[in-house]
Amino acid sequence: MTHAINSSIPHAPLTPRQVNWVLFAFALGGFAIGTSEFVVMGLISEIARGFGVTEPQVGHVVSAYALGVVVGAPLLAVLGAQMRRRRLLLLLMGFYALANGVSALAPSYHWMMVFRFIAGLPHGAYFGVAALVAAHISPPSQRGSAVGKVMLGLSVALLLGNPLATWMGQLWSWRVAFVLVAGIALATVLMIAACLPPGMGTPRTDARRELHDFNRAPVWLTLGIGAIGFAGMFAVFSYLPPTMAHVAGVGASYVPLGLVAFGLGSVIASLLGGWLFDRFGFRSVALIMLWAVGALLLYPWAAQSIGTLLPMVLVIGTFGALVPVLQSHLMDVAGNAQTLAAASNHSAFNTANALGPWLGGMAITAGYGWTSVAYVGVATTLIGLMIYVVAARQGRQALSVQPSEN
Repeated sequence: MTHAINSSIPHAPLTPRQVNWVLFAFALGGFAIGTSEFVVMGLISEIARGFGVTEPQVGHVVSAYALGVVVGAPLLAVLGAQMRRRRLLLLLMGFYALANGVSALAPSYHWMMVFRFIAGLPHGAYFGVAALVAAHISPPSQRGSAVGKVMLGLSVALLLGNPLATWMGQLWSWRVAFVLVAGIALATVLMIAACLPPGMGTPRTDARRELHDFNRAPVWLTLGIGAIGFAGMFAVFSYLPPTMAHVAGVGASYVPLGLVAFGLGSVIASLLGGWLFDRFGFRSVALIMLWAVGALLLYPWAAQSIGTLLPMVLVIGTFGALVPVLQSHLMDVAGNAQTLAAASNHSAFNTANALGPWLGGMAITAGYGWTSVAYVGVATTLIGLMIYVVAARQGRQALSVQPSEN
């Protein structure tokens, strides 16, 4: 009979091979989520033609999904606090498969908005719970590496899944892309059921204690950095296909190359972010955001030619190093709110995913041009940098006053 893991045991008694299979299953779920989240950006022109709307309006479909993540991450984290982690992960990914299946059947633009909002609900909770379970079943010295492997699925989706789904959507129909995502999500359900033994995972938590520890300044400021400071990357990436067409002057066949470049930058970011945090701690946030400001200022110039645009898109993809950095910092300052904070980190990033396309779309609609999204990104990144200055002080206070909570 399998026994639940006691909270005093540092990690579950799984063999390294078993742990790796569990992490692969979690990463496969991240691959499905990453493909679904960003494929609308790759197929923005096809979806616009299919529903008879403008490309900036399709940007609002991206925002609808992101808002679903913002709402669903904390809500499902609290509602699932007393549920066994294995069962919660299976339910979340099963729901994700269903929501993407109905997205493929959306009869109108407004229904597409609704279905994408629903599809976003389990996103943050899945990543949050998967990250905590990954850290729990791994040796303490490999906690960051385990979380990075889960997040790597998202990065590989940007590198391979999104270009593949975009190519399929251009070749047949944008609806095929969401059918593909639903199939990968179902495969994830089967893999988690097969690889993660019943009873394994982090101990169940008290929702009231999570809410109490969550409501502290270091947590909220860290989330604020992601919610605002990360919006610049999404402002640029959301309108990459039309920028390639109208500014760089290339055809639709080049769009998958742009997505591959961004995905490669994201893979580098997943590996780089953990290394930066291990070396510089929370200060690495400032390094990443200053790097982002410099690249965004160069983006309007780089966008004029495909030869300079593709390398710049790769650089913009490296802004994703902020994800593992903030995730790791939250583990240090969240106290007993680990589940809620871990899920809300993705809620914060998807607030940025909603904010960036919305602000970028406003700038484009106002007539400032496709590359004006870069200046929108500079503004949001600088605001995030200001929040970091305050959060750094609050984080040091939390670490000195509450060392036993970590």
